Amino acid sequence: MSHVSLYRKYRSQRFDDLVGQPHVVRTLQNALKSGRYSHAYLFIGPRGTGKTSTARMLAKALCCEKGPAEEPCNECDICVSITAGNCMDVIEMDAASESGVDDVREAILHMIEYRPAQARFKVFIIDEVHDLSPKAFDALLKTIEEPPAHLVFVLATTEYAKVPPTIRSRCQKFEFRRGSLAEIVSRLQHVAKSEGIESDPAALGAIARMSDGSYRDALNLLELAALTAEGKVTLDHVYDQLGLVHEEQVDALLTAIRESDVAKVVQTIEDVYRQGRDARAILESLMYRLSDLTVSAWGLSSTSASDAAVVASQKALAMQLGLDAILSMRSSIGEALVKVRMVSLPRLWLESELIRLASEVPWDGAKTRPQTEARAAQPQAEKAPQAVEERPRKSEPSPTKAVVAGGEEASAEAPPDGVSKMEEPQPDDPPEIARAKEVWKAAVEHIQAQFSKVMAQKLLSTRVVGFESGTLSIEFDRKIDCDSMTSGPNGPARITKVKEIVGKFAGEEWEVDFAAANRKAKSSSAEAVELPAEGESLLDLSRQVFPNS
Repeated sequence: MSHVSLYRKYRSQRFDDLVGQPHVVRTLQNALKSGRYSHAYLFIGPRGTGKTSTARMLAKALCCEKGPAEEPCNECDICVSITAGNCMDVIEMDAASESGVDDVREAILHMIEYRPAQARFKVFIIDEVHDLSPKAFDALLKTIEEPPAHLVFVLATTEYAKVPPTIRSRCQKFEFRRGSLAEIVSRLQHVAKSEGIESDPAALGAIARMSDGSYRDALNLLELAALTAEGKVTLDHVYDQLGLVHEEQVDALLTAIRESDVAKVVQTIEDVYRQGRDARAILESLMYRLSDLTVSAWGLSSTSASDAAVVASQKALAMQLGLDAILSMRSSIGEALVKVRMVSLPRLWLESELIRLASEVPWDGAKTRPQTEARAAQPQAEKAPQAVEERPRKSEPSPTKAVVAGGEEASAEAPPDGVSKMEEPQPDDPPEIARAKEVWKAAVEHIQAQFSKVMAQKLLSTRVVGFESGTLSIEFDRKIDCDSMTSGPNGPARITKVKEIVGKFAGEEWEVDFAAANRKAKSSSAEAVELPAEGESLLDLSRQVFPNS
């Protein structure tokens, strides 16, 4: 006997065997029991959810020698012949390959003139009916509107919107739903047990998730994984066969992004590519994992994790990453999935996207802040940062500059490369400026040690330029660092976190304003010039501005 695929071997033969569609089964059985069945049905829904199987079961229930009955007997000659696919009165047509008007005339219109040869009804099952041409629909319309009493149409489609309204209005519509993860896992366990296939629960969960709600796809994937594995079907077999990224590598990549470890991000991508995965597979694996972690971060149990140890590990990783970081990464990776098809060098593009994400991921996670507190901080984070007025750099120190910035002349040297080299309080600093410098240095050191080294590197090029009424004014040496800190979708979240850390070291809530240094030479020269004294000529004033003229 030739081999039969699992999805064909375990195709539902009775309504009671149909998984995940109780609303369809209940309505059809009530119609069969009461004798109020229709002349035309329209089954809609995703692939692999049981539309064609239900159409055949309906044909058997209508034509069964003991029927019409709620359940086909599957024993009489009619039921057996329909199951085998050789009943003369049940005609199946695939509209995807027979879509023309001539196909409809030959397969249907010429056949309706004859009464059933064996069964009670002549049943026409048209799969993928949306693929029929407009003229074919027109040819079919009159027959569906006023069919002979012995004729029943069952139309099935995955794209309901493409079926003309004139056809829809003449059919009873039944909507088939995608299978849930729990339902598909249960079905896989039943088939695996019946076939003697030993498997890990985690492997079945991965298969169920990749099937996208399709029972047929899930059984095909199980059969493929069983052929790959020499013994027990494990999660590694599923990953290798389906071209997925291993969970350990996905977790390592997420952790590297969260910790702003660019070297680890690049190395992990290199390792995954060496295993034959592409950019889209990496992004899809990240998205699936982040979906599970989101559920765990909210304290719920993921349906894809059935083992207690897996659930605990997943929850620990969610707490380590933090809810805010998880949600931010989901948003960014979702956008990347849309763009990845349009790039010519997907690997290099993926590296740059994940490196950028590692630099911009928000710091405040669910592990360090209660959820209610995070909700309260959200409106504040949405406010745009208030920038302090950009002060031109002076060529010479002025009394006003000395009062605001603590008597220090603004330096044009490159920013220091470590927290220890940040500006220290000076003896002639006002008390509030000296304290502001101490608080800011401690905050940047804390950010570098506990949150993001990449963002801390940008903050190392800052200086305290003022403190007034609880507002700390910070100036960046480079405008690009200021923009990367305050702009973008994660800018408000970064500023909110900096304010929280500054408030922790200050012992009270401070506002923090960021601005970039203005390096225009003319502005610097003009600002350094004092207003002319009484009796001083414009010529003397011009010589101050242009000393070499």
